[in-house]
Amino acid sequence: MKIAVIGGGPAGLYFAYLMKRRDAANEIRVYEQNPRDATFGFGVVFSDRALEFLEADDPDTHAYLMPHMQSWPDLEIVHRDRHIPIDGSGFAAVGRLELLRLLQARALELGVEIAFERAVGGLGEVGEADLVVGADGVNSVVRRGRARDFGASEAQLDNRFVWYGARKVFDCLTLTFRENEDGAFCAHHYRYSPTMSTFIVECDAPTWRRAGFAAIDDAATRAYCERVFAPDLDGRPLVSNKSVWRSFPQIWCERWSTGNVVLMGDALRTAHFSIGSGTRLAMEDAIALDRAFAEDPRDIPAALARYDAARRPPVEKIVEAAGVSARWYEGMAELMPLAPYDFAYAYMTRTGRMSEARLKEIAPDFLARYLAATAA
Repeated sequence: MKIAVIGGGPAGLYFAYLMKRRDAANEIRVYEQNPRDATFGFGVVFSDRALEFLEADDPDTHAYLMPHMQSWPDLEIVHRDRHIPIDGSGFAAVGRLELLRLLQARALELGVEIAFERAVGGLGEVGEADLVVGADGVNSVVRRGRARDFGASEAQLDNRFVWYGARKVFDCLTLTFRENEDGAFCAHHYRYSPTMSTFIVECDAPTWRRAGFAAIDDAATRAYCERVFAPDLDGRPLVSNKSVWRSFPQIWCERWSTGNVVLMGDALRTAHFSIGSGTRLAMEDAIALDRAFAEDPRDIPAALARYDAARRPPVEKIVEAAGVSARWYEGMAELMPLAPYDFAYAYMTRTGRMSEARLKEIAPDFLARYLAATAA
């Protein structure tokens, strides 16, 4: 089979590797618009649950990636300078560029061709292919070129966020909430290497406007955020890499394929970063699409139908939970007056999928401390 993969992010690279591993005769070319060693952002995070799925689905890749990851067993919430650990919420993180290099090496070793600095403006540029995979992210040329065929919709959430790095190494995934005269801010931060951390700053639209971010440059924006989170950064600077304020895009496609063209990862749909599932969803898409070709790789329409049938139900649940989580962040300013443990409990139960009984099962230490604090 001749396969063209548009987009050399985790979804595209991993799918290319899996399909080449499935059949060495597959001719696979990945088109990536960026240079080999270029990427935006800093680290990406996986929950323990996501890694359990990967280990079950592809133990070889799980074993290949884990030595490169930073991991920790707990989550922490900081509110009113109170540090509240949440047991039972383990995560692992790796630098985005390092993850891409690892997946590139894996694909190249099997004979996948990767064309770097090769932007694709339309499907006509990839030539004849039995299968075309759109793995080109939020701004997908593949999806937008056939938006009506995919039943694609796009919207923007109200909150603004900016993705920085930090030269302080944090112990675990931490959500830090702070206020100043302009409003409420949240930082999502975690280490992804022995020397660096991801540090995402988020605020609602009124706070963003009051702070004047629309009128100041990158240096002034970083300085402002460093002042807000000075107690957490310990004087360490924030690091910029294409770090601009964004509104999170909500993308969904009613149809996941059209003809021999199929979407995966953020090109297909997005899930708000507050549930830490973007890269997980991309890689699970790759696994599902690869497996869809196991029964009869020659019948492409049937394989794409199997991919849709297998992936759509779990994806819909995660995207729904991500949407509820995003709305919680959009209203976080109203929750800031809560006491620290009440605030942390509101966070943990924000999607409606976490009951007190479930918390007792997975985070008994936190629940005991919460109940003691509310009783007091």
